[in-house]
Amino acid sequence: MFDSWWTYLVIIVAGFLATDVWRWLGVLAGNRLNEESESLLWVRAVATALVMAVTAKLIVFPTGTLSHSPLWLRLGAAGIGFAVFLAAGRRVAVGVSVPITLLVIGLWWLG
Repeated sequence: MFDSWWTYLVIIVAGFLATDVWRWLGVLAGNRLNEESESLLWVRAVATALVMAVTAKLIVFPTGTLSHSPLWLRLGAAGIGFAVFLAAGRRVAVGVSVPITLLVIGLWWLG
């Protein structure tokens, strides 16, 4: 019986050490950072570029259901979604829901 619990204990401890300790250290170190410092602006720019690269890859080279949709539909949904996101005062919920709704309507209409 101890052998079955040992596995779970190892997973919990390893998961905690691999993630939570570093997150708490990041919080402690982050409190001392100047939000307008050059290094933090660079980190923010790199993080934004990585997110945009993944988004572009998903739009141009999709997998799953999106791979059956035309490129014009994916690009149009992303472009309109971004425009509505900006027009709505940069609300993330709007920026996510509008392109998804457009894709669903487009796939339904084409299907």
